[in-house]
Amino acid sequence: MKSTNNKQLLSNKKLAGIILRPNSKELKDTYFNIKQTFEEFGISTILDQASSSMIGESKGFRFDELALKSDFLVTIGGDGTLISVARRSIYFDKPILGINLGTLGFLTSVLPSELSLFLKRFLEDDYKIDERMMINASINGNKTIAFNDIVIKGKSVIHMVNIDAFVGDKKFNSYYGDGLVISTPTGSTAYNLSSGGPVVYPLTDAFIVTPISAHSLTQRPIVLPSDFEITLQTNDTDGAIVLIDGQDIHELNAGEIVKVKIAPFKSKLIRAKERDYFSVLNQKLNWGK
Repeated sequence: MKSTNNKQLLSNKKLAGIILRPNSKELKDTYFNIKQTFEEFGISTILDQASSSMIGESKGFRFDELALKSDFLVTIGGDGTLISVARRSIYFDKPILGINLGTLGFLTSVLPSELSLFLKRFLEDDYKIDERMMINASINGNKTIAFNDIVIKGKSVIHMVNIDAFVGDKKFNSYYGDGLVISTPTGSTAYNLSSGGPVVYPLTDAFIVTPISAHSLTQRPIVLPSDFEITLQTNDTDGAIVLIDGQDIHELNAGEIVKVKIAPFKSKLIRAKERDYFSVLNQKLNWGK
């Protein structure tokens, strides 16, 4: 378990690839205002294909093409938009700037009203890039990436689920309850927190394993080193479902397994220097008040 902080900054800042929150046609005017602000600072922009179609623009790029062309990526929306882009772009190694139009904004660091000041500092290299651990998961051999968490739950609200957990070949616990959250440190303030799990500094490399409404007073969250490979299995005849960042859902039948390990690449998030993690906790969770 370790904490890492990337001090490397961008050498090129000439082209930003923009992705809008899905199903939000009302973002058209906001997008053009943001696009104009970038251009005022000499930064060109391109728009991904799904976003361009959504707002009726003729020119858009496939996501993989946009990620390859861009010096950095920009999401316009909330944390969910940024998480989706982080998962899709992990192998392109492009930093992401999140412009916050959502409500919580743990990850999206800049408001539209703050963009001009941020870009001025950005061009002066007065900013930071944080590296966030991500999860590689294999669900019956089907591979996927998680930014926040992997959640295993019963198939209905009335069914509890039994989950056996292994590190390597060693079984370390059997969980019986509403489910199990396997979280990254970044995701520790998401479902993990509402399930009673600990808040873990987001630049740490570690897994947080938290039972959801366990049917036993002895079941408690545990933090495990990131070099562990965790295997999860249910033998319940009803099976279970696996949720990836609350965005993708997979069925898990009796005897089938989920393997979890650290992803080989990290997501890189661009932020203002003054937006440190503890000030975010103070603002969003009312810590210290």
